[in-house]
Order: sequence, then C-alpha cells, then structure tokens
Amino acid sequence: MDCIFCNIVAGELPANKVYEDEHVVAFHDINPIAPVHVLTIPKKHIPSAMAIETEDWELLGHLFHGIQQVAKATGVDQSGFRVITNIGEHGQQTVHHLHYHVIGGRQLEWKA
Repeated sequence: MDCIFCNIVAGELPANKVYEDEHVVAFHDINPIAPVHVLTIPKKHIPSAMAIETEDWELLGHLFHGIQQVAKATGVDQSGFRVITNIGEHGQQTVHHLHYHVIGGRQLEWKA
C-alpha cells in the first residue's frame, strides 16, 4: 500500500508533529487554510469514515482525545475551531486514510 499518511506513521516521511500517542498522530497540514490547520489521523490505516468498522469504535475515542490535545497545544481550545473529515470524490478527499482537519486560529466562515 502506498499511503502518504502510513509513511508518516512509519517515520518514512517527515511531519511537523503536534501530538502523538500509541494510536494517533497529529501534524501540521502542508497547505494550511487557517493559522491553525492540523491533521489528526489514526495510526491504523482506515480509508475513510465510511470504512470504520465496529472494531474501530474505541480508536475513534482516541482520535477525538488527540483532537482535544491538538486544540490545547495550538491554543484554539477556548476560542473555538472546526473539525472536518472529507469523504470520497465529492467530499474532496485526496488522501484515502481517515483524517480529521483541526482548523482555527481566526474567525471561520461557512462556505459550502
């Protein structure tokens, strides 16, 4: 499997990490759309939110704990932030490894 995020997890590609534990790694997006734009991913390869299985439910708790840690580490935990996951072509998913964008650091607008 040739997955850029799996390569980051394996330490084969560099990433500017914000948080890491045994289940999750979070790192700055290389094309940020806001002052804070961090990707939080499971270390286990899951292609998208549509591929989450019952056995992954506990892992989702670890992911959201990681998101909380990212928000605190980047200083947006009090001011607010957005958590987004893209799914499939119409959702503009470009890397097929489940990931959540933590976006903040400024007043966000809603554009669909």
